[in-house]
Amino acid sequence: MSENFSKFIKDFKRVFDLLNLNQGVRKKITAPQKIVSKTLSVKMDNGSIKRFSAFRVQFNNARGPFKGGIRYHPEANLDEVKTLALLMAIKCAVVNIPMGGGKGGVKVDPKKLSNKELENLSRNWIRAFKNDIGPDKDVPAPDVYTNAQIMDWMTDEYSKLAGKKTLAVITGKSLSNGGSRGRDTATAQGGFYVLAQAAKKTGLKFNNLSASIQGFGNAGYNIARLLYRAGVKIIGLSDSRGGILALNDKAMDPLQVMKIKEQKGQIYSCYCQHKICDCHNYRGLTNKDLLESDCDILVLAAMENQITKNNAKKIKAKMILELANGGIDPEAVAILNKRKILVLPDILANAGGVTVSYFEWLQNKQNKYWTEKKVFAELKKIMIDSFNQVWLISRNYKVNLRTAAYILAVGRIAEAMKNKSNTFPRRY
Repeated sequence: MSENFSKFIKDFKRVFDLLNLNQGVRKKITAPQKIVSKTLSVKMDNGSIKRFSAFRVQFNNARGPFKGGIRYHPEANLDEVKTLALLMAIKCAVVNIPMGGGKGGVKVDPKKLSNKELENLSRNWIRAFKNDIGPDKDVPAPDVYTNAQIMDWMTDEYSKLAGKKTLAVITGKSLSNGGSRGRDTATAQGGFYVLAQAAKKTGLKFNNLSASIQGFGNAGYNIARLLYRAGVKIIGLSDSRGGILALNDKAMDPLQVMKIKEQKGQIYSCYCQHKICDCHNYRGLTNKDLLESDCDILVLAAMENQITKNNAKKIKAKMILELANGGIDPEAVAILNKRKILVLPDILANAGGVTVSYFEWLQNKQNKYWTEKKVFAELKKIMIDSFNQVWLISRNYKVNLRTAAYILAVGRIAEAMKNKSNTFPRRY
């Protein structure tokens, strides 16, 4: 999402005008409250010391503590992290959870580190940023190339420094270390609830629809599984190495595709390898081809900027579920709107992840743990209520769902700033 921060900010001008916000409020909403940059010195297995650039961006805590992931990536940069931190502030406000926006990054290729080096890096991150985070200040979580194990190390290190067990400092932990049930599928589950509501509003029935899904990691696989169970015909699936498309009115069972992918290492192997090839009913395709496939629902569950001004005119789907952050470039939005393609934007569509992260934080603070059934029941309420409010705003203001979500979120943030209070009514 490099160089997207300035593009992203431009989207807010119309929202600010519609809400009649003064210049001071506008500036505070679109400027980070704090940017912290550090250099982490990490001991490697051979005894040498390597240094890595690390940063944390914090956006607007008027509604509650900052919230957002930490990513380990060789191309991590401040522009990207700033954009994602602002998105988190907006996303939390859209789904009405009492948190602001944060995002952290370390410029590193974690695939080149041993397990011990990865642990040293993670614990060093906490030691460097310990004064900038905390259960009521800033609550990190996993992001690109970070996981529950890394969050466990970080929580343990923070607890050592604090002199007491402090589980609420970080979310996305393993279940045995205070994590929440349902967190691993929360993003897809939340997206499914939003998509189901959108289908109802537009008079569509799942058992009459087809879907192509770009990305077959956690979010992509789970949304495919949920849609398949609901009766949607899965006709296209892809991962970073390519994908497959069903022909002749055929469809795919995501579970079977995943089983073969785990054996063969890529989706394309599922139907185009010796002895299991069925090239009459399926064919291989690129990610570009999948985006332009003839389907009712297109799910973006891979990397950012997949739909741009260059391919927006070629999209055939009636509805797009943006599970990936920034899956649609801002310049492509106007083209899709003009073509009357309904886009369920990332700040709403993938907010199930941060919502269940909030549930984890709440459970840690209260030392009371929920069943998966309760997690999903509460998630469903929030996602449906949020979608309905965004839908109503879009109709009242005659704007697309992305702009409507911005109106809802910015209005809530501005109101919290006006009240000069970090408290927020909680339903739990």
